[in-house]
Amino acid sequence: MTEKRTILSVEDLTVAFNMYRKGGFKKTDLEVIHQLSIDVKEGEIVAVVGSSGSGKSILAHSVLHILPKNAKVGGKITFDGKELDEKYCRELLGKDIAFIPQSVDYLDPLMHVDKQVIGVYGTKERQREVFNRYQLDERVDKLYPFQLSGGMARRVLISSAVMEHPKLIIADEPTPGLNVEMAMETLNHFRELADKGTAVLMITHDIDLAFEVADRIAVFYAGTVVEIAPTLDFIMGRGFLRHPYSMAFVDALPQKGFKPIDGKQPYAGDLPSGCLFADRCPLRDDACAGEIEMRDVRGGKVRCVHAT
Repeated sequence: MTEKRTILSVEDLTVAFNMYRKGGFKKTDLEVIHQLSIDVKEGEIVAVVGSSGSGKSILAHSVLHILPKNAKVGGKITFDGKELDEKYCRELLGKDIAFIPQSVDYLDPLMHVDKQVIGVYGTKERQREVFNRYQLDERVDKLYPFQLSGGMARRVLISSAVMEHPKLIIADEPTPGLNVEMAMETLNHFRELADKGTAVLMITHDIDLAFEVADRIAVFYAGTVVEIAPTLDFIMGRGFLRHPYSMAFVDALPQKGFKPIDGKQPYAGDLPSGCLFADRCPLRDDACAGEIEMRDVRGGKVRCVHAT
């Protein structure tokens, strides 16, 4: 079987924001992403999950070079084998790379939505085809964003990303505001595009819907990836996973009875040494205090010295 080529590769990404600490008068670098590595291959959907504040959206903004000016970024990001710097990203965005932002405020408030979706490369016929699929009738075409409901604005954003056949879609929470039927239609559309070769990086809190279409799931915790594994492992349950946080994450799903664990995700300005999950982990021992690298275990990747 031919190995699929990697479309997006992120290696050892670090992101820090130069800012004033609370109550201070000097700026310091607050590192919010640490040694984060992830990749997405052609024809693959990778779902990124994790609690709020774990760094999921910062990953997307780092890839697209839309972080604020006080951000300091390290590591290496490549697109289809070529380093993805800011200039190259601008050349690709809207054609080979499509972005679905989390906020509907990304829509231009002064432009009709049909023109925004058509953009530079699209056609009116294709725009109407996509709008019909997302149940946006012709009267929507000449509306401004403020005239749309939240769900309609979300569908317009999605439409703009699927107008063409991009090599990569980065979707940051694409389904909030959609009913279950439309959310599932959106993810099925992603699946169709992936089956034709598109790579999809999907950040989501709709875990159950992600289970339906994703090939792999990456679990974020405190600014890094703690596990990447086939979706089937998450569906099969905790016994098929590798990291204690992934197991706790699955146990906290509604169908598992919302089982909580003690403690909270550490603040980026006060991280423990070694494993970032150690103070909440039942397997904690002295080995957890050292540097923890991602390693291959049972067909997945995990950042845990105890994973077998």
